[in-house]
Amino acid sequence: MTAPISIELNGLAATVDAGSTLADLLIREGLIERRIAVEYNGEIVPRSAYGDIRLASGDRLEVVHAIGGGAL
Repeated sequence: MTAPISIELNGLAATVDAGSTLADLLIREGLIERRIAVEYNGEIVPRSAYGDIRLASGDRLEVVHAIGGGAL
């Protein structure tokens, strides 16, 4: 079992297991298949890099859902 680490997710304190990737977090939150944009410590992350980013204590993440729409 790995010890939890503290991160900030959309301005709120959250914990993840040490060694978790950004993809692991998004799967846990039910967001991996959604149209989202992720900011990781102030930088936008391409979807292709989600599995490469290992989360560390103190990381700050903002996840924004893309909402479709347009003129009627």
